[in-house]
Order: sequence, then C-alpha cells, then structure tokens
Amino acid sequence: MYPHLFGRHTVDAYVSSIDQTAARLADRVRTVRQPYSGAGVATLQAMVDRVDLDTPLGTTGAVLDEIGALYLDHAVWFHEPTYLAHLNCPVAIPALSAELLLAAVNSSVDTWDQSTSGTLIERRMVDWTAQRIGFGPTADGVFTSGGTQSNLHGLLLAREDRLARSADGGHPPGDRGAAAGISRDAVLPRLRILATGESHFSVGKSARLLGLAADAVVPVATDDTGRMDPGALRAAIDLLRAQALIPMAVVATAGTTDRGCVDPLAAISQVCREYAVWLHVDAAYGCGLLVSGRRRALLDGIERADSVTVDFHKSFFQPVSCSAIVVREAAAMRRIAVHADYLNPRTATVPNQVDKSLQTTRRFDALKLWLTLRTIGAQQLGEMFDRVVDLAAVAYDELTAQEDFEVAMRPVLSTVLFRYRPGWLPEADCDRLLPRLRARLFGDGAAIIAGTTIDGHYWLKFTLLNPNTTVEDLRTVIDLIRRAGAELLDAEWDPALLSAPPTAIATEVGANAHA
Repeated sequence: MYPHLFGRHTVDAYVSSIDQTAARLADRVRTVRQPYSGAGVATLQAMVDRVDLDTPLGTTGAVLDEIGALYLDHAVWFHEPTYLAHLNCPVAIPALSAELLLAAVNSSVDTWDQSTSGTLIERRMVDWTAQRIGFGPTADGVFTSGGTQSNLHGLLLAREDRLARSADGGHPPGDRGAAAGISRDAVLPRLRILATGESHFSVGKSARLLGLAADAVVPVATDDTGRMDPGALRAAIDLLRAQALIPMAVVATAGTTDRGCVDPLAAISQVCREYAVWLHVDAAYGCGLLVSGRRRALLDGIERADSVTVDFHKSFFQPVSCSAIVVREAAAMRRIAVHADYLNPRTATVPNQVDKSLQTTRRFDALKLWLTLRTIGAQQLGEMFDRVVDLAAVAYDELTAQEDFEVAMRPVLSTVLFRYRPGWLPEADCDRLLPRLRARLFGDGAAIIAGTTIDGHYWLKFTLLNPNTTVEDLRTVIDLIRRAGAELLDAEWDPALLSAPPTAIATEVGANAHA
C-alpha cells in the first residue's frame, strides 16, 4: 500500500497533512503585513534552481518548510489591503472549504459517471447565473477556466451560428454573397468581429484561434468615457456589408479592464437584433453587478445577449479558477458537441457536460460558488462588490484633491486611472517616470499598483477588489506613490533613463529590484 495516496486507509495522514499545511499558511497570513516581499527575479530563480527535485525530503513538515521559504514568503498576497493592481480578489472562506473537498475527491465534471451530483450542482449554478442575467428557461452554459476561455467559447458559438446560417441561407438582407450552400472555407475569411479598443485582448487571440482573417477584429469607436458608440457600431456593420464582409459577432464589455466602463448594452443589443448579429457580452469583471443591490441597472440589456462571460474568481470573490460561459439558447451549445463511444456516446441518457465544454477533464469549480452562496448568500456578495465600487469613488475624490496628481475620469466600477505628475513635469517625462515609479513600488513590496497606456500616455491604476481595504489604506498608498515619485525626481533621476522608452525603464528596475 502506498501511504501518500488519499483513501480510507490514509485518511489520518491526510488530516495531519492538512492540519500542518493550514497551520503554516495561517502563520504566514498572521505575520505578513504587505503584499510582496520585494524579491527580484534573479533571487527567486536562484532559490528555485537550488532545489533538487530528484531527492525527496520525505516528510510533510520538511516540505512545508521548504515551500514556505520558496513560495509563501514571496507570494503576492491579494488579501493585503494595499494590493491594488489587477483584477485579483481576496477569496471567500467557504470557497476554500470547497477547494479542500473537490481536490481530495478529484471529481471530473466531464461525464456523469465521473461526477454524478457534481454535474447537477454545476448545471444548477449555471441556471442560477442565467436567471440573474435575465435569460429564460432555454438558457444553458458550462464552467470554464477563466474569461479568456469563456470569450473563446462564446465566439466559437458565434462562428458556428453564422456558418450554419450561411449554409442554409438564413442570413440578414444585405449580406451579399452569403447564399445558401456556401462553403465554410469561403465564408471564414469574410467573418468579422466588432469590438472596441477597450475590449479584452482575448478577443483578438480568439479570432486567430478560430481561423479568422488577420484583420477579423474590426474596431468600433467609443465615446469620451471609453464606451462603445452604438451609432458607430451601426455604421461599422453597414460598411462591412457594403464590402461583402460578414459581421459574425459584436463583443460588448461590461467592465473594461482599464477604465472599468460598461458598454451601453441595451442600445448595442438593439443594433445586433436589427442586423441579426450575435452579441457576446464580456462581463468577466462586471458580473458582480448581477448581485449588486444598487447598480444592477448598469447591466440593463444583458438579457438580450446571445452569450455572456462571467468570472466568479473576480467579482464574486472566488479562488481561481471559477468562470462560466452562459448562453441564451441551449441549442447553440450543441453545435460544438463531439461524441466518443467510450466517453459520451450519442445514445447517452444521462447528462454529460463534456458535450458542451471545450475541456474534457475539468475541475468541479462550481462547488466553490455553491458553498459560498449557501454560506453567505448573494446579497452579501453584492454588498462586497458595491463596497469596492464605493471605495473607487473615494479614491477618485482623494486623488483629485491632490495638486500633484491627475485623474483620467470618474470611475464607473472599481478601477481608477491616475498619474503622479507635479505641475512642472512635462507629459512626455511623466510617461517615462511612471513605469519606473511603479516598478520601484513593486520592488519595495509595501504596495502594488497597476499601470497601462491610454491614448498614448502612461497612467497608473488602482484596481479595487478588496472590500476590506480602507480609506486610510488608500491614503497610505497615495503617500507611498508620492514619496517614490519625489525620490526618483529629486535624488535618483538619471538623464540617460529620462530619454529611454518606458518599457526599458520598467524592465531595468524590475530586474534589479532586490536582486
């Protein structure tokens, strides 16, 4: 008998291992007081390289000591209140209990005979999400690894829908050349996806994976807040049709990564209905609005989408991974079904989730959301999401009150774009300073913030997804930013670096920080 495999004969060893692991983790969480140690790449690479993977340590305690020094001491802690960088959240404790269960049982929710009630729980979670979106009883969906996979899945369904309509002649008037019987090879190069420059990078990646043309993603103009302009969308579709190109899908975003804006979904859905174009809504970030008690109206029109991406591991405070693709009509999911006699035969009379998933072996991630809802409920999740949106408004007010900071726009969700820029500093020099400032903060580890480029200029970014972050925490980070910026300008500013591109500055500082 092998004592390190989980089972009835080793359950005591399992409990001991879990207890030791939890104790080590708890010790780190109690003692860590900032999001990162500040260790550089060279330092961590050397530590990893020193491990002899062919010589086991033999005991749980020794392994935990090693991984504590190698990983836990240098992890980026998203639960720390001064972590304000990306769309990462502190996780709900009931979901951690679920992780313990699903990892030990190791269900694979691809076929019924590998998951049984796990399949039914996932399907119920999809139904619950579809109801929150506003879809009817014909909706369906499946859990995925994240927003990138969900977006790919949604656009795959859009492609198959458009190809099917081209094959049977079910195309909107004005789509020249989309006659019945046209071959897939003839249609694919003409398919186009319409999205704004604010949409997630996975839209372009999906187009490539789906075999579309290099210029398949057509940019749609936005208003001055970064939201898709429905009039510009209509004009773009008209232009495509005049060029004998085929609008395959429109991707609207409910919560853009940089600005946090929500496209006008109702107006966009109306255009899509008029032109019979598939509407995919990427709500990976904004899905928290589905349980918001005060801001649900921002998603008005999402119920008219054909497919929706939701990332529970962002705005529902779930551990990675926990995402889903949800569709208004279940029939759309069946277009990509592939059957294997040994796995999911066509004659099966039980539900097999692999029929509609891009994955085969797949974790039972729905259990995390299930336990969270059954423990704390949707209302509290909504309150936590509303809290971080409120906090972004406070951050905006705090920053606009500072003479040496600029703010790009009033936040809609929980991202705030801003710059540290004393009045005398030229904009071009500010663009060069800010990546270095951000890298300096990361190298110190007391606070982590994000950065991005908007309209050709570099901006710093707060992404607030921790409802336990306080106004005092925000003020602390603002002071750290000011101090780091002032030190770089007053004491360490190198004229040679001043003329270097921002990426070179960030790379140099990031590589050398605490090396």
